[in-house]
Amino acid sequence: MTSVEPSLAATRRAPEPPTRLARMRAVMGSYVALMKLRVVELLLVTTLPAMVLAERGLPSLGLVVATLVAGTLAGGSAHAFNQVLERDIDAVMHRTRRRPLARAVVGPYPAFAFASVLLAASVAIMLVWVNAMAAALTIAANLFYVLVYTMLLKRRTSQNIVWGGVAGCVPTLIGWAAVTGSLSWAAVLLFLVVFFWTPPHYWPLAMRYRDDYARAGVPMLPVVASARTVALQILLYSWAMVATTFVLWPVAGLGWIYGLASVLTGVWFLVEAHRLYGRARRTPDGAGLTAMRLFHGSITYLTVVFAAVMADVLILG
Repeated sequence: MTSVEPSLAATRRAPEPPTRLARMRAVMGSYVALMKLRVVELLLVTTLPAMVLAERGLPSLGLVVATLVAGTLAGGSAHAFNQVLERDIDAVMHRTRRRPLARAVVGPYPAFAFASVLLAASVAIMLVWVNAMAAALTIAANLFYVLVYTMLLKRRTSQNIVWGGVAGCVPTLIGWAAVTGSLSWAAVLLFLVVFFWTPPHYWPLAMRYRDDYARAGVPMLPVVASARTVALQILLYSWAMVATTFVLWPVAGLGWIYGLASVLTGVWFLVEAHRLYGRARRTPDGAGLTAMRLFHGSITYLTVVFAAVMADVLILG
């Protein structure tokens, strides 16, 4: 009896090649990934409240949109430049090895061109629809992140993130300058809140991925110092950050909404920082896992503090 069923080999079909649309989506997704939009989103969280505080109300919709769009493009540009320069590091770190340049999905020259176009577009938007000071601050933040942090500091000093974090603080100044065309002490204090926040935010992550940074030869503080030393530094910066939020309260003329939020969130943050320090003293090897609680919590903390600035102005006037 002859079987009419096709053989197993005949039933196997080669996978269909991706369609042109699918290939375009994959390429676009890789370029969008270069911008690290989740990080950019955090930068925008500090920009809008700075604008509201400077205006003492809601700025015009057009100004807000132009500033936030330009800020998104500028932040994405800085991250793309960063990945071009750090593709060798990203390729050997478990946390970053799936990035487009590390996987060679996007080449360094196209990525550099993409980053350059984003920066040019950002500055153009600032110049046309915002003002010259905001544009100058945008260029300065981008160049500082790329040239000073990425090229000069990151591979040379354990304090890299402290000074490299300056670029991440500038959106507060950009937001203020977008509204007023100038700066003030309140804007400087907003800047300092983010400046002191950066080490307690980033060093816990570096503690968790200490081996990754050591493998890549990046001298992050947790790589070159004990867990106890790192936790103590985090604690000191946390105290400086919370103190700065308290100083902002009277200087910016804010009311009870911001005051209550800054006190409650500040107490929580300091408790977590002290817990991390205690864990680092008792069980240094386990501090990295505990540190991630502070890392994730720090994002919520910054969001709540800056949202409280905006809510206080809009509700209390």
